[in-house]
Amino acid sequence: VQTLEIESVDLASLCYLNKERYPFLLESVNHNENNRYSILFAFPGKKIVLDEFSDFNFLSKLENKVQIDEKNINLPFTGGWFAYLSYELIGQIESILLNNLHTSKLPIAYAVKIPCAVIADHQSGTFQIIDQDNDQDRIDRIIKDIEKLKPIPTLPFSGKLSQENEGKFIKGVNSSKDYIIAGDVFQVNLSREWRYHLSEEVESAVIYQKLKKANPAPFSALVQYEGFSIISSSPERLFSVNDGIVQTRPIAGTHPRGKGIHDEAQKEDLISHPKEIAEHVMLLDLERNDMGRICQYGSVFVNEVMTLETYPYVHHIVSNIKGKLRKEITIKDLIKALFPGGTITGCPKIRCMQIISELEQMTRGAYTGSIGYISNNGKMDFNILIRSFVHIENVLTFRAGAGIVYDSIPERELAETKHKVAGLV
Repeated sequence: VQTLEIESVDLASLCYLNKERYPFLLESVNHNENNRYSILFAFPGKKIVLDEFSDFNFLSKLENKVQIDEKNINLPFTGGWFAYLSYELIGQIESILLNNLHTSKLPIAYAVKIPCAVIADHQSGTFQIIDQDNDQDRIDRIIKDIEKLKPIPTLPFSGKLSQENEGKFIKGVNSSKDYIIAGDVFQVNLSREWRYHLSEEVESAVIYQKLKKANPAPFSALVQYEGFSIISSSPERLFSVNDGIVQTRPIAGTHPRGKGIHDEAQKEDLISHPKEIAEHVMLLDLERNDMGRICQYGSVFVNEVMTLETYPYVHHIVSNIKGKLRKEITIKDLIKALFPGGTITGCPKIRCMQIISELEQMTRGAYTGSIGYISNNGKMDFNILIRSFVHIENVLTFRAGAGIVYDSIPERELAETKHKVAGLV
């Protein structure tokens, strides 16, 4: 692998300059020790696209293509694959769900071979171009692009916002509570949809730039491929793999920010709220159980318990779970065990997903799906697509959900969905 250190560069501007050459950006906008890197994936190559469930098994095909050489070069990405998994990919993981799922015109999943990337290391403040084949021509083309780079214009744009009927959501909360009381499930994550109809054509990178400022997040992303864009300010990691250690970072528990002194009170209320604590602990157990399916016996532990993370519009309760992967585990096993995240489905997962299909009555698509990469050196990182837009033609679609438990107050859960999209609208 050839690496070349370069001056600092705004990675999103490269997406704006040439989205065919730079279709995928994963950016740690507010970085800390858990999210040290931003990666711009360049020169997309061969692809695997799943349009219909019956076409082929996506994860098996991906597993066959991924080649891990375990050379632990100290870089997050040394060439490999970028992948998008819609929520509906669950139909190929749990066949019992196949008939419940709603479908759309967008791909169910895709993976793209990536030979080359620009990596920002926020810890050391350095930027590098990497190329798996030491292809000087590709490296030169990136350098030329950087030389002619202009900032993304901050254009104002307008449009019309519409949202799914509130009554439908309230009814869904009550139905979820009925299922909980009947003993089917403990908690259901129910979501609703918003649409923003842009009054004129706007580039996805322009919207991304605006979202980044309004709602900076550690797992932000700009994806422009297969005829649609994903513009994300996700705060949540589905899983990462580094040196045989797998981690997941569930978020469960949300309060809106308060003004001035009320903000501290909101934090205090969240972290000591019996409902929020009970919900978080239950989901932690679910995730630990999922991790147990792929990790060495006795290696799974919670290394951060219920820490508070603050974003521009909300406070979240977050934990971190670590485990040592069993030697024979592949990307297929990992995704089968951990996807989709328990925090955005509920507990137990499969029954919850049947209930979600019945009550939401539409595809989730990118929402609560995942994007991430599989590097040739065995490293991986995938987010959960929440706080994210799907941009097709002149429409932005987005969803937000709330965790419904037996004592949920429907109006309060409705309000929570609104707090979560505050950073988007």
